[in-house]
Formats: sequence, structure tokens, C-alpha cells
Amino acid sequence: MTDARFLCRDCLEYQPATTKRCRYCGSPRLLNHPEQNDLTLAHIDCDAFYASVEKRDNPELADKPVIIGGGKRGVVSTACYVARINGVRSAMPMFKALELCPDAVVIKPNMEKYAKVGREVRQLMQELTPLVEPISIDEAFLELKGTERLHRDPPVRVLARLANRVTNELGITISVGLSYCKFLAKVASDLEKPRGFSVIGRAEAPTFLADKPVKLIWGVGRAFEQTLARDGITKIGQLQTMEETDLMRRYGVMGKRLYHLSRGQDSRDVHPSSGAKSVSAETTFFDDIDDKKELTGHLRTLSEKVSRRLKKSGYAGLTVTLKLKTKDFKSRTRNLTLESPTQLADRIFRAGELMLAKELDGTKFRLIGIGVSTLSSPQLADPHDLVDLDAGRRAAAEAAMDSLRDKFGLKSIETGYTFRAPPTKPAQKS
Repeated sequence: MTDARFLCRDCLEYQPATTKRCRYCGSPRLLNHPEQNDLTLAHIDCDAFYASVEKRDNPELADKPVIIGGGKRGVVSTACYVARINGVRSAMPMFKALELCPDAVVIKPNMEKYAKVGREVRQLMQELTPLVEPISIDEAFLELKGTERLHRDPPVRVLARLANRVTNELGITISVGLSYCKFLAKVASDLEKPRGFSVIGRAEAPTFLADKPVKLIWGVGRAFEQTLARDGITKIGQLQTMEETDLMRRYGVMGKRLYHLSRGQDSRDVHPSSGAKSVSAETTFFDDIDDKKELTGHLRTLSEKVSRRLKKSGYAGLTVTLKLKTKDFKSRTRNLTLESPTQLADRIFRAGELMLAKELDGTKFRLIGIGVSTLSSPQLADPHDLVDLDAGRRAAAEAAMDSLRDKFGLKSIETGYTFRAPPTKPAQKS
């Protein structure tokens, strides 16, 4: 089914395709696409989420450039669109951001507040469909196929209504991408930020993608983009002319992804999930332990396990929790909130080590655990540390270790901490 009429995104009324403004409310925000009533898969992304929440809570900031970040690390976590116009970007050193935008208001992140608003946005999504797949604190995929009878409207109108509800009820804005697959729904939601609503249909997908850079494809990071460039491939259209077998011979499994996504082919379904609330690991000892070196060794091993799980699941955590259980089964739980979210074993371990040092009073422990919570997108995780100059070196070393372990196994390389750690009994909890 197609519809040649325009949908007003503000009053949700339809009108003839010849008009430039809504004839009911005068809004210029009209939506029209030949496939808009046939498409059901959407990607929702909150606009400049952290900064938008701060502006909502302090109306005096409405027209001002706002930067979320700072602290002892001195980097930008995110910035509002006013600041972005001046060139401010995530992970930029704060001194450089303030050179570009000297009038900016700098606010320290409040992750608990942002997480609360993120849950409220998700609740509104789940009122539309049970098929909501959270990607991070401020974005999710939705599948609305089969909901037309329930809502008495096609998904395009239901999503426009959702955008209005988020603004009116929560005081922030979202951008919507509507398509037939995850890849293009995500691409669409980025096209007209903020307050965007873009549609990419099946018929136009190959042509739409042809002149786009290869980095638009999910999974093509900076290093792989450079590899493709060395092979003379910079545009998605070039991939569309290549055979799948040739791409797989050159780039392995990634070649298969390049072949299909370059043609707008993505068979991934939307999987509903409440989202993980924490990632943790723990181990029970064969003999009770009070030795600092042994406990530290186990702590490092568990930190690496938590880090692997975070990286694999696509989360970063802000709060680190240390768990200890004494020989008489009494539990001790300690928490430490970091300056910014992390996926790194190094940062998890160092936070845990600080908390562990305060518990070493001669007590023998039968269990130790480490975990992270207040989970969010990894996009804002582990910014460059301008105070701890060795942090970047340790992060690079950890990335190299991850690469070796992926190739040769988890025990192929160990740190001094884990190498000295004594064995635990076979039955471990995690």
C-alpha cells in the first residue's frame, strides 16, 4: 500500500501532496514517501541526549552551547547542537572545545539522571510494540509489523505520534529512521538530526547507498576503512559491482557483510530485551584468602572477564562494584563511580583495587567479585585521559592483548597479576 498524501508530523493530519505547509496547523514538517505506509522497522535515537536533558532541567540553557564532560579527564562526553555548530565533538579535549566555543556551559555528567530519562523513553516505545531492542541508554530498534490493527494507524503515523509524546511529556526530542531493515533504519535516523524523521524504502536503497562512503556500513571502523581505501574502495557503489566470493576471499566474513549491506540486504530481526542492568563476574576460593597479592590476582582476572563481556555485548559501565564474602559468609559490597563509562579491564581493575585496599584488615575471604552497572553506549566510553598520561598506553596494550586472545585463546597472554594468581577450585560462579 502506498499513499501520495503528506503526513504532518506535528498535528498528524494527512493532506494533498501539492501543499508545502500543513493546511490544518501551518507546520512545514510534512512527511511523504511512496513506501511510508509499507515500512515497519524503525530506529529511534534521542537527540544530543545528555545535553538535551540538562537543557530541559534548566531552561536558561535553552539557546546556549552546552558541553557535557570536563572533570579531571578534561574531555567532551557530548555536546548540544549549538556547540556542534562551532566544531565541538565528542572525545575532544576540553581546552580545544572551549577554544572553538568559549561561551559554552560545561556540565559534569549525571549518569543516574540520564538513565532514568532513558528508561522513560523506552517505556513509551514499549507501549507501541513488545518488539523493542535497546541498543544503548538513548536508542533502540522497534518492529511495528502487525500493530496497525491495534493502533488503527500505520507505523509511520504511530512513530510521528511517539516523537510528539517524547517532546511533550519528557521535554526532549528524538529522531526517527523508518525502513525495512535495521541497517537502513539506523542510517535514516541520522539523516536529519535533530527532530528528524527519514524514510528509506526498498526501491531506492541501492541508489541511495551508491555514493555514500564505505564507513557508513555497520562494522567498518577507521582501520578497516583505511584497508578498503588501500584497495581502491571508498564508495559503497564500488562494493555493489563486486562478487560476494571475491569480497569474502579478500576480507573473510566481513566481505560477506560488505556484499549484502552495500545492497541494502540485512536479515537481522528485532529482538526484544529489557537490557542488561549490570555485568559482573565472581569466583569462590578453595581456601579462604587474606593475602593481598593473591586477591589482587583474582581481581585482575575477573576484571578482564567483565571487560570481555562488556566489549562483546556493546555496553560500557559507569559504576564499579566490588563484592567480597568472608569465611563466615558475611558479604561486603563497595561501589565506586568513575568519571566516564568504561569497557577497559584496566580501569575496572584499578577501581576495584582501590576499594579492595580498604578491606584488607586481616579478614579472610572465601569469595571475590567485580562488576559494573549504570550501563550505556560505548560511544562515550574511555575518553583520552589528559591527567593520567600512561592511561592511553595501557589502553593500547589492552587492545593488543585482546587481539592476541581472540586469535590464540584467552591464556595466550597474561599480565603479571593473573600469572601469579593461584588456582581456584573447579566450581566457579560467574
